[in-house]
Amino acid sequence: MNSTSLHQPHARHEHDHAHGHESPHTHDHDLHPHEVKESAGCCACSAPAPTQAPAAARPGELLLRIPAMDCAAEESQVRRALEEHAGIKTLRFDLGARTLGVEAPQESWSAIQKTIDATGLKTERLSEAVSAADTRSRQRLEMVQLAAALLLALGAELIHFLAPDTRPWRWLSMGVAGVAIALSGLGVYRKGLTSLLRGQLGITALMTVAVTGAFLIGQWAEAAMVMALYSLAELIEGRAVDRARNAIKGLLELAPATAEVRQPDGTWRSLPAAEIALGAVVRVKPGERLALDGRILEGHSAIDQAPVTGESVPVEKGPGDEVFAGTINQNGALEFEVTSPASDTVLARIIQAVEQAQGSRAPTQRFVDRFAAVYTPAVFVIAIAVAVLGPFLAGWDWLTAIYKALVLLVIACPCALVISTPVTVVSGLAAAARRGILIKGGAYLEEARKLKRMALDKTGTLTEGRPRLVAQELVRQGQNEMRVRQMAASVASRSDHPVSKAIWQGLAGSATLLQVDGFAAEAGRGTRGNIEGQALVLGNHRWIEERGQSSAELQALMNLHEQQGRTVTLLADDEGVLALFAVADTVKPTSQAAVRELKAIGVTPFILTGDNPTTAKAIAAEVGIEEIRAGLLPQQKLEAITGLAGKEPGAIGMVGDGINDAPALAAAHLGFAMGQAGTHIATEAADVVIMNDDLRRVPETIRLSRRAHAILWQNITLALGIKAVFLVLAVAGSATMWMAVFADMGASLLVVGNGLRLLRWRA
Repeated sequence: MNSTSLHQPHARHEHDHAHGHESPHTHDHDLHPHEVKESAGCCACSAPAPTQAPAAARPGELLLRIPAMDCAAEESQVRRALEEHAGIKTLRFDLGARTLGVEAPQESWSAIQKTIDATGLKTERLSEAVSAADTRSRQRLEMVQLAAALLLALGAELIHFLAPDTRPWRWLSMGVAGVAIALSGLGVYRKGLTSLLRGQLGITALMTVAVTGAFLIGQWAEAAMVMALYSLAELIEGRAVDRARNAIKGLLELAPATAEVRQPDGTWRSLPAAEIALGAVVRVKPGERLALDGRILEGHSAIDQAPVTGESVPVEKGPGDEVFAGTINQNGALEFEVTSPASDTVLARIIQAVEQAQGSRAPTQRFVDRFAAVYTPAVFVIAIAVAVLGPFLAGWDWLTAIYKALVLLVIACPCALVISTPVTVVSGLAAAARRGILIKGGAYLEEARKLKRMALDKTGTLTEGRPRLVAQELVRQGQNEMRVRQMAASVASRSDHPVSKAIWQGLAGSATLLQVDGFAAEAGRGTRGNIEGQALVLGNHRWIEERGQSSAELQALMNLHEQQGRTVTLLADDEGVLALFAVADTVKPTSQAAVRELKAIGVTPFILTGDNPTTAKAIAAEVGIEEIRAGLLPQQKLEAITGLAGKEPGAIGMVGDGINDAPALAAAHLGFAMGQAGTHIATEAADVVIMNDDLRRVPETIRLSRRAHAILWQNITLALGIKAVFLVLAVAGSATMWMAVFADMGASLLVVGNGLRLLRWRA
């Protein structure tokens, strides 16, 4: 599939190597491409809530209606059939509307449609998406039919139990049961017969054989009730599965449909968000949600970014800052320039990324699919053996033997087992996305629980990635401190070097800028200029030494700061050094807590950085990390990860944000990229993207993975345990078809409900 860009441009300073910093770069954020995979699942008929919009046609997309595709089983069948078409980028299923969108070269559309038709699922090419009204109308009709089928099946049962055993009453019971089966099971019959003709022992094939057999041996009422209950169970499961699959799509409703746009004459007009062009100026009032992504032109406000980044605390924004669709403007009017169309906002691309992740199969899901592929035919063979050999080995009459075999067929339905995995994985992916954690597939969700060691990049991961003025001292006593600050700020303001910018920004609030004449930058040294006839330099220690202005006292003072990982800049005039300014890349407020949480869950963190050992040790001591590997080139980071992966038990993770982290991110068992500050290459190489750069999301991901794994195996054990009990009861003659279908329905609902608990997961 195609990659999904999550573009969040943020201003980042390139750090000069002379100051001992890594050099981050900013690019678009692309998520991993995902292959078109089979999505195994029970035949859970999709019935989305009426508010859920159907699939909308997209440019360059083949849109097909497949009337018989209302279940995950058909979706899986279509995915398998289309694996042979290499040109397909994405498959977009909407089971509620029974449509499929295929993003592929137009010349391959006819071949794709023929491939789907060959599976027995007939297609109709659409010029536009099925309307929500049509979808709701069809779903209401299906609900009415199912309700009528249940009443008729109940009526057939009452006739069977209460009416005299005479031919007219038997014929009436059979007729009522037949109508009930027709209302609730015609679709099942069509699919079942197609599967049988193709030699596929799927769920619908088992139900078709079981219900037909029960009807033929005179168990009309029971056959009708089994089919009606089966269809009801599928409908309930379908709603539950749809809730999990579409949980993240609800975020789209957070973005308003309209926005106020400035017109050429200066007036404001409300326009549909989908029609607003790039570069347009949009106004948003306090308390309103933003309809589009953009860059602030005027105004200051706190923005609640929880829908996009999962941040619980509003972020202060001003001119030049990025804002995102779906976020809430809290306390100030803003005007911003639109940077992305409504269909391509960060929020929309997050949802697309999660949808792509939901299409990939987790290892447990592949195991369950392989098991079900063996389990179902095996029980089918056992059922045949019971029907054929029962009269000879157990002394049963033929009708009793056939009935027991039919009960086995109903029990053999692997619905609960097969549906147990995807609903759990999809719920986990949606829960993570709501927390600002984009996991690129079920395999990565499962892999996170195995992590035992976590490599952490320093700049941009543990630290802010931006130098800040953290200390300032007068070196020559007797000077006017405010005057010295003014001179330093004035010279620094003329430079575009990150360290100079940090000094200027740190002093800007307390110093009025003065006129600087003769300004010049000295490469590798600093800057110079004249203020009111006084010649000044603002530079590093090497330049001061070259000027003969260094001393043992000054060196000792500088060492105190450098041991804390700070970059020292000195302000001097012709007579000597006036002041010292220390700049550092400060530790993020959440880094210490994240390190503590990693250790608490049994994961050992260590630092891999290209920065100098002194700075790395200072940062490590501040956040509580004991193991450090500093001064590493990208290839050396890669070698460190691969070396550890080959020597130590457990999986190795890596967290980074820069180009130099990409090889190590790709080589680690699980790579985490910082989504806000991270580069295009880093986010593409990673398996998990942290949208708000909060390192605490890493231990959260591991805890979620462990929780998802526990629920997966709870579901598998529950499904297999119930099947095993009823298999024994069926062979012993203590189970009826009613009991079998209730057991299957109950097990399915239990595992679905258990899996959906992950949607409410909180760290």
